[in-house]
Formats: sequence, structure tokens, C-alpha cells
Amino acid sequence: MDFTRDESADAVAEVVVSLLEREPARDMELWPSLIDSGLLAVPVPERFGGDGMGLPEVAALLMELATDAAAVPALPTFGFGVLPLLPVLPDHLGERVLAEIGKGTVLTAALNEPGAPFTTAPTTKAVRDGDTVRVTGRKTGVLYAEQARWILVPTDAGVALIDGVAPGLEVVPVTGSAGVPEASLVLDEVEIPAEQLLPDALPGLHRYAVACLGAVADGLLKGAVTLTAEHVRTREQFGRPLAEFQAVAQQIADLYVVSRTLHVAAESACWALAQNDASPEHQDRIDEDLAVLAYWAAAEVPRAMQQCHHLHGGLGVDITHPMHRYYSQAKDLARLLGGADLRLDLLGARCSSI
Repeated sequence: MDFTRDESADAVAEVVVSLLEREPARDMELWPSLIDSGLLAVPVPERFGGDGMGLPEVAALLMELATDAAAVPALPTFGFGVLPLLPVLPDHLGERVLAEIGKGTVLTAALNEPGAPFTTAPTTKAVRDGDTVRVTGRKTGVLYAEQARWILVPTDAGVALIDGVAPGLEVVPVTGSAGVPEASLVLDEVEIPAEQLLPDALPGLHRYAVACLGAVADGLLKGAVTLTAEHVRTREQFGRPLAEFQAVAQQIADLYVVSRTLHVAAESACWALAQNDASPEHQDRIDEDLAVLAYWAAAEVPRAMQQCHHLHGGLGVDITHPMHRYYSQAKDLARLLGGADLRLDLLGARCSSI
């Protein structure tokens, strides 16, 4: 199977690479440049002023940003927001929500509850009262919640689309490894119009979130391995570059294998999810690919990052060194996915049910 990027995905990737070559910022200071470049309009439908592209182009964009460990809200906006909403959001809501994305509006989703990452049975309650729905519950690990204009909140009755400043919504900032804005949410009878409760949106939300997290993991590991390979090529010990020592060369080779395996898993899952095939066989293939991708990202990426740190010696531990950005973001990503044990249990359950 050929996972070579098509022309549109390749063009998006080239624009991202060009932008990162020109702009030194790797945090929210980069966001205005992304707006000006037009990249934020990539997945927005043409009827709302966007480019009308899909998951392949978004995955290419996220991967290239992650290759430089750029900490911006592209992942939650696209992977947790725009892509899951596209199949289920009515046009009149799309005009309010999606038409503003290209101007820098941030979206996010509350994927996790206390003790229940990526829960498929949310305990958050949505109670309908005529044309209104009241949402009550708690969520954890919500990326860019303070900056988000809209938050997708899974409930026991579907996914609620909630205004980021709605009365009854308390956003409690927390600190992650990478310093990326994150928060817990407390919802106390937050009122939304009934049309903003999307009853069938949760499976798609989880699928797109895992696929896009996988694309980010792919980029992070690619960037960390490239950085590490350059370090051992130029750093000398006992009058020789570190790369000439057999043990070092073997470790770099192992990292390359892990990186390429993750890349294949990410490309396969994104390709499958992007296909317009509703057959049960293909839907099952999507979930299998995503389960493999989620486990590999949660289990192997943090281990590979530790090996990159080891090959950097003490340099990589310094927070002013680029390696710190890759490692800390990878730790947060694995935590957001629920960790390696959870992902192995879910993958094993799929295998045992065949």
C-alpha cells in the first residue's frame, strides 16, 4: 500500500515547513503567523470560507508542526474540533463555529473524565428541558480550555457543543509537562440550546482525536530522532564523533526503526479513516489501525524519547535545549491517550474478540 502524500497534503506540508523556517517562535507567538498563512482554513469547508480539505492534509500539517515541537492549539482545534464536527454539525451552526476557524478561533474537546481517559460511557449528564439542555459533570486534561471559543463535551446523551465562557462552566488551569495550557472543567448545569447536543458524535470524536494525536506523535519522534542523530554526528568524545561508536550507532538505528514503524501506523490509520467506505469490514479496520496507533504512541514514543535523552547526555535535560520540548510534549500526549497499559488492554480486547 502506497502512503505517499498526495499533492494537496504535500503542498500543506511545504507551507508549514517554509513558515517554520522563517518564524523562530514555537509557542502561541506562532499562532498569528499561522493565521496569516491561511493554514488554519485548511479543513474548513469552502462554503464557510475555507479550503475544504480533510484528514490527510490536517495530518500533514500537524506532523510538520510537531517535527519542530511547536506548541500551538492546532491539534485540539482540528483533531478534537473541526474534523469531528464536519459530519454532524448543521450548516447554521457551522456558520457560527467553523467560519471563524481561519481567523484563529480555538476549539477543543474534553476527552477525559477523572479516572476515565477517552471514556465511551461518560458520567457527565445532559438533561433536556424543552429546547434547552443542562450539562453537569467534571472533565480533566482539556487542552487550551481557557483559550477555546467552543468546547466539545461528551455526555451520557451525546457530545455537547459548549461556549467557552458559558455561565456555570468553571475552567481550572492545571500544569502539564510541556507547559501547554491545560485545564480541568467543572460544569454546573451549563445551559445550551438543544440543537448543540450532538447525539451521534462521540465515536467520530474519539477516532479523529486518536488519528491526529498519532500524527503529532509521529512528528515529535521524527524531530527528536533527527535532532539526536545530528548531535551524535557532531559531538566528539575521545577524539571521535559519538556516532562512530558501535553502541551509539545501534541505538540510533533502533530509534529509526521505532520512528518509521510509528509513521506507517499513523499513515495507515489516517488513510483508512479518510476513506468514504461505510462497510462493516472497513469500519473495523479503522478501529484496529487506531488501536495499534494509540498503543504505539503511548508505549513506544516515551521510551524512544528517553533514549534520545540518554544519547544527548546532560544536554537534553536542560529546558533551554530543544530536546526538552519533544520529550515533555510526548509525555503529555501519552497521558492524554490514557497511558500504555490502557491502550494495551484495549488493543488486547480487540484481538481476543476476533
